[in-house]
Formats: sequence, C-alpha cells, structure tokens
Amino acid sequence: MTDTPFWKTKTLEQMSEQEWESLCDGCGKCCLLRMEDEDDASVIYVTDIHCKLFDPHTCRCRDYPARQKYVPDCVRLTPENVRRLAWIPQTCAYRLIAEGKDLPAWHHLISGSRETIHQAGMSVRDATVHELDVDEDDMAARITLWPGEPDVLGGDGKT
Repeated sequence: MTDTPFWKTKTLEQMSEQEWESLCDGCGKCCLLRMEDEDDASVIYVTDIHCKLFDPHTCRCRDYPARQKYVPDCVRLTPENVRRLAWIPQTCAYRLIAEGKDLPAWHHLISGSRETIHQAGMSVRDATVHELDVDEDDMAARITLWPGEPDVLGGDGKT
C-alpha cells in the first residue's frame, strides 16, 4: 500500500498549517516587485527587484513571521486569495494545487531536496536586486521574464 501525498488528497482549505507552509517551493518569485500597466491596471509586469526582507541566495524571507510589520503590503497567501491573485507565479505550488494540477518534478516534496528548484533554473536565486538599490524611475527597465512565467500577467484573463 502506498501513501498518497497530502496535496493529492486534501484541498488547500483542509491542509494543516505545516502542510500549507511546506507547499512553498522557495522560488522567490512572490517576493519580487510588480508594476501595473499605466494604461491597463489589469496587466502586471514582474521585475527582478526583490523586497527588502528577501534573501536573494536562500530565496527566503529574512523575517517571515514578522514580515508584515516591516512590509505592511506583503500579501499573506491563503487558500482563498491564491485562486484570485493574478500575480501568483504560474509555477507556484499553491496555484498548481488550486488549479487541480500536480507538483513539478523539481518541487522539494517530489524530489526530496530544496536544491532541485534552483538546479532546474526555476527560482530567482542570485538573480535579483534589492529594492533600495533601484531608483523608482528605473523600475520599468527591470521588467524580467522568469522561467515558467508568461511575459505579462493579466490583461487577457488567462493568467
């Protein structure tokens, strides 16, 4: 008898806090600054600029438990909002499970290693700049197409 993984037997709402948190693949894409298109607010561009609390090598928040104290607009992902936030990365485990899809082979819950996401080139490890190092006028030049992601989020209703 084989054990079926929890993400195949439970909805996001049914998961324990530990199960929920373990879904995070550590790609770091959710910690990147985004920009709305000035002509169409439903279109969102992703940059290579990371939040001040983001560690660009570990792809983790430096103070995850207290992040909203230092970054008040940091979004806490929940089963409800992962289904409606267009900017959630296409490769994000929360999004994949919400859409009824399986986890990719590089996800640590499949591979057994938190390094496989980086080895597969699906994270932003060491490829971003700190938000305080970029002038606001230069942000548009920092728009980046990340592996596994569309060139633009929103607008067409598909992402």
